[in-house]
Parts: sequence; C-alpha cells; structure tokens
Amino acid sequence: MKRLTKEDIRKTTGILNPVGHVVLAFKDDAVTAQAVEALQGAGFGADDILAYLASEATPRLRERVRTASEVAGFGYEITLMRRYLAFAEEGAGWLIVHAPENDATQRIVEVAKRLDALCAVRYHRLASEDLL
Repeated sequence: MKRLTKEDIRKTTGILNPVGHVVLAFKDDAVTAQAVEALQGAGFGADDILAYLASEATPRLRERVRTASEVAGFGYEITLMRRYLAFAEEGAGWLIVHAPENDATQRIVEVAKRLDALCAVRYHRLASEDLL
C-alpha cells in the first residue's frame, strides 16, 4: 500500500478513502499531539503519521461532505464523512496513519483506546472497518 502524504490527501476530492490507513479523531489538538508521540513510541515513523489540527481539518471536511453529498448522498462513506465533520466542528484533532498490516493496526488501536479516540476507522480497498 502506498503511504499517503498530506499533498495526496489534499488533491483527493469527494469521499475520503485512504486505503491502507487508519483515520483517527481525538478530543482536541493536545490529545492528538499525545497520540502522535504514543504512535512514534509504538514504532511508527514520522512519515507514517499525518496530523491535522481541528482548524485545518474542519473546512476541508466541510467541503468534502458538500461535494460528496451532491454525488453520493447516502451510504456508509458519506455517513462516515458526516460523522468526521461533526467531530471536527467540536474541535477534534485528526490523524491518518499508514497501517497496511494487521500488527500496525493493532498498535494503533491500543493507542486509540488509551487516549479515548472518538473514532478509528481502517480503510480497505472495498470497505472501511470501525476499530473501536
């Protein structure tokens, strides 16, 4: 699986579908920063972790939901995007973590649970999986 960059994410339009990655939301930017440190301590490199401040994520999510709703106003993907937007509007910080293997996903889940993540969703080619 290709490790995505912030530029890759920025260039993607419509529904967010980062295959081989886990998307996580945390209560606020401070907890998100703690999660980055915990993930690095669990063996993830800086290139594996894309961190977004709430102020950075909210306008982008709002635009994604708007454009995706025009094409796919139903289904699990748009439901996820709306859920992400609700968290973002409440000040959540975000991580997109490269996790092509199950062991990486397990380490992410451990950090997510320890830091009370609001959500953790793993993206596969044809489906997404709620991890919490």
